[in-house]
Amino acid sequence: MHPLARSLAAACALVVVAAATPASAQSVLRDAETEAMLAEMSAPLITAAGLSPRDVKIVLVNDQSINAFVAGGQTVYVNSGTILAADSANEVQGVIAHEIGHITGGHVALADRMGKEPMGISLLSMVIGLAAMAAGGGEAGAGILAAGQQAAMGKYLAFSRAQEASADAAGATYLNGANVTGRGYLSFFKKMQQLEYRYGINRKVGYMLDHPVSSERIANLTQTMQTAPAWNKPLDAPLEERFKRVKAKLAGYVLDPEDTLKRYPLSDQSIYAHYARAYAYHKGGFPDRADAEAAALVLAKPEDPYFEEIQGQILLEAGKPKEALTPLRNATEGSRNNPLIATTLGHALIATEDKKNLPEAIGVLRVATQRDDDNPWAWMQLGTAYEMTGDTARAALATAERAQMTGDQRTAVQSAKYALANIPAGTSDWLRAQDIAMTSGDAAAAERKKKRR
Repeated sequence: MHPLARSLAAACALVVVAAATPASAQSVLRDAETEAMLAEMSAPLITAAGLSPRDVKIVLVNDQSINAFVAGGQTVYVNSGTILAADSANEVQGVIAHEIGHITGGHVALADRMGKEPMGISLLSMVIGLAAMAAGGGEAGAGILAAGQQAAMGKYLAFSRAQEASADAAGATYLNGANVTGRGYLSFFKKMQQLEYRYGINRKVGYMLDHPVSSERIANLTQTMQTAPAWNKPLDAPLEERFKRVKAKLAGYVLDPEDTLKRYPLSDQSIYAHYARAYAYHKGGFPDRADAEAAALVLAKPEDPYFEEIQGQILLEAGKPKEALTPLRNATEGSRNNPLIATTLGHALIATEDKKNLPEAIGVLRVATQRDDDNPWAWMQLGTAYEMTGDTARAALATAERAQMTGDQRTAVQSAKYALANIPAGTSDWLRAQDIAMTSGDAAAAERKKKRR
């Protein structure tokens, strides 16, 4: 997740990106370790649903409310608040299973025909807002719903009671089919139920006329889950360990540093606490403290690529790109050239301002852009590296790639045409420039035609 991103650091592992997606009202977080974990935990569920793990994406949204949703295609969006609220990876698997149920049920397409953008499982932002108003706290409720109340109503009420029940049942089927215990599925619904009680939700609230309360959803699912062979299956210990790490680093990144330190005080010397504090100190502008926490991580597990990644990023952000190269090279190699980590290495190589490092930067970034089709930041870095070597034609091609990815069709066409005029005809780069010029040209023409209507 790197584009024209606003983030605490352009090279930071967890990177905020203004999403050109149905989740564009929020922002997306990209992180190599988190994405790998989400892909692993969802793969058996996706397969059990008869879909391909290659086609279904799980995307992390920078939103502290507890929610997950599908909004077109085969993409499940999970709010960061859901990760922070969950007590286990198994609970998050239940959330994802439910959302896959919306995909296989065709609920998104139905909502599209109704002119709505559906949101998925918990719908708690709407639930809490309505509850506050029902309890007489009109101003509080309005505040919760302030971020586009009419749009929220259309989104959150898009799925009917029957569709929610269908997605609940489908999620249970996929968990059982993947031989994954449904304990987390039920326990997460119970968390929702507790919030409903806390905010005094009852059947007088209009929302409840269309959506079952959590007690009903729990009752409907309990027998199905408890009679399944997978019910008593132990949790996946390695996956749960990875979840604790991801949850800690996410807390360090999205929460205020003070809140992170309350959750993970200095007295806590666990791996998770070091991870959370490394990000919290980094975010808070304390590079020496952040570096000390990262050093503790690397000391505990010297060959862990994600620990070396954060160590390299902290050094890079502290203005020490040369010192960052070794841990970032190790992290890139250890992660089998993960494109997000490789992009950070490419950025560090450029930041050294040593022309001897530019060929390596170009090589690393070309591979990264080939392996990740949703990383405008990588294209920006590749364009910078080409520009620094004097290869303005390929710098323009990189700009065209980034512009097309972010929806700037005019810039994409202009840059692609420059690349076409200056790259040898018939080469792979020339052919790619030709493709962008044609497709972005068509898209730009369609946009102009639409505006004239």
